[in-house]
Amino acid sequence: MIKHIVMFRFKPEIPRELNIENFREIRAALEALVGPIESLLSMEVGLNFKDSERAMDWVLTAHFESEEALANYQNHPLHLSVVSLINEYCFDAKVVDYHL
Repeated sequence: MIKHIVMFRFKPEIPRELNIENFREIRAALEALVGPIESLLSMEVGLNFKDSERAMDWVLTAHFESEEALANYQNHPLHLSVVSLINEYCFDAKVVDYHL
């Protein structure tokens, strides 16, 4: 089993109130991938509520059966369309993938 964690920062020029709406759009798009992308077993998407200089703005956590399943997800056209949406609103991301 693989756990895939990605943390994001919103573009600083976008007001926080607007980013909350942007986050809702992103979360809905990501959660809609569960089911249509068979290799994606589950996903959680959360908005950070605590302000800290080390903090990221939001995170996604997803589970896959294997590294191959994760690769299939990352190259899936539905996922790539959501990546384009995320790139409209975010400028930085950090990723961790590990075996459970």
